[in-house]
Amino acid sequence: MAFGVAAPGPSDPAGQNRRPFRSLPEFREMIRRIVRQGLVDIMLMSPSTNEMLSLDEGLFSGSSVTPAVRANDSTDIWCGLSGDYANQPSLPFRSASVTDLTGHSAVRTTPLRGRTNLGLYSVTFNNDAALDRQTLEAYRSFRSEAAAAGFRHFLEVFAPNALQRPVADVGRYVNDCIARTLAGIPKSQRPLFLKIPYFGPAALEELLHYDPSLIVGILGGSSGTTFSTFQLLYEAKRHGARAALFGRRINQAEDQLTFIRYLRLVADGLATPDEAVRAYHSDLAKAKIKPQRSLEDDLC
Repeated sequence: MAFGVAAPGPSDPAGQNRRPFRSLPEFREMIRRIVRQGLVDIMLMSPSTNEMLSLDEGLFSGSSVTPAVRANDSTDIWCGLSGDYANQPSLPFRSASVTDLTGHSAVRTTPLRGRTNLGLYSVTFNNDAALDRQTLEAYRSFRSEAAAAGFRHFLEVFAPNALQRPVADVGRYVNDCIARTLAGIPKSQRPLFLKIPYFGPAALEELLHYDPSLIVGILGGSSGTTFSTFQLLYEAKRHGARAALFGRRINQAEDQLTFIRYLRLVADGLATPDEAVRAYHSDLAKAKIKPQRSLEDDLC
């Protein structure tokens, strides 16, 4: 939903394939493999992929992995590799209704083999009263619709993508936006947890001090070295984060299943970031998979 034809990720992260990106069928097959591996807690999908894998195929029946669907697609995530929407102030938009997401739309003609009852709703604030009010009103409309359908959600709050007026401290600004957003929401409509950028220890600890009941998850953002990914997870957990949502970083790994295995070890405190990087490279070598970077470069 965010990168058009590049959304399935690189077909060969080491750069040896003539086609730079996977196809949708290849991408969806990798999702099936990750779900069967069973090491992630949540699998976040677009509405179309969720319909195929969760509702039609019943992929998650009997699985410990919870299916989740992106509930909105605001303009700041549109076509990141072609258009310039990401440089324009975010505008709220939803492709699908809540009944579409759960598979209970009146126009559905095939029987449900699974059910989805968790969605990700994203907001981006840009320090503009009119734009930010529009974002909040769209979120209110979604919450009301979700509550009526018994549909659960978690809330993603991005960093500003096109600030209309400067802010002195982006981490503090996002924290203030979160506090203001949640303050007006009744318990029945509150998100189960948050997904936010990691702005460093001080900002995360400030938010958790403000409301210790919050369950804060961090987003992975753009890809980096393997060490930077593992270290981000390690540091955020050390300062109070309780979830890591690293879809893009996983999607761009040389071997996704092995990468996830070491992410899980770091998350569970069974390996340090340095140890995990070295073991990951060792496994790549055993599998004869060429890494994107040398071990030395990947430890940066």
